[in-house]
Amino acid sequence: MDNKRVLLVLASPTGSFGETLAEAYRDGAQSAGHDLRLLALNQLAFDPILHQGYREIQTLEPDLLAAQDAIRWAQHLVFVYPLWWGTMPALLKGFVERLFLPGFAFQYRPNTMVPDKLLRGRSAQLIVTMDTPPWFFRLFFRNAGHRIMKNHILEFCGIRPVSILDFGPIKTADANKRQKWLRQVRDAGYRA
Repeated sequence: MDNKRVLLVLASPTGSFGETLAEAYRDGAQSAGHDLRLLALNQLAFDPILHQGYREIQTLEPDLLAAQDAIRWAQHLVFVYPLWWGTMPALLKGFVERLFLPGFAFQYRPNTMVPDKLLRGRSAQLIVTMDTPPWFFRLFFRNAGHRIMKNHILEFCGIRPVSILDFGPIKTADANKRQKWLRQVRDAGYRA
C-alpha cells in the first residue's frame, strides 16, 4: 500500500461523536504510515460569508491561505461533519464558499459552461453523522446533502473518486454500535 498525504477536515462540534470519528480515522491513517494533517474548522479565524460573490476579490485570511496550501499538499481529503437540516453545517459551507474559488478550485473558460477542474488528482472521503437513519435519508431524501458535497462541490473541482460513510441515527446508537462505526472509520483511515 502506498502512503498518502491526507488532509482531515473536521467540521463537527467539539465533544461530538464526529470528533471521535475523526480521531479514529487519524489513528487508522497514522498506523498505516500515511502523512496526515488536521484542519479543525472551529479553530480557524475567518469570515465564512462571501460578501460580494465572485464580483469582487475578498482577501483570504491567513488561516484560509494555510488551508489552501494544505489542500494543494494533500492527495486525499477527508471531511467529517454532521448532517444538519439535510446538508453540511454552515461553518463547512462558509469554508467551501470562501476557499474553493475560481483560480484555485476551478476556472471558467471563455465560450463554454464547462470549467477547468483545478483540484484534479485528489480523492476524497465524506464521514457524515446524522440523526436520520441513513436508509431513510437515501430513500426519501435521495442523499441530497451528500450529492451537494460530492457532485456539486468536490467533483465539480475535479476531486474524485469521492466515497461516503454515513452513520446514524447517532442519538439512539448504543456503545456497541458506536464501537462498530469507529472500527469502520479506523479501517477507512488505514486504507486512505
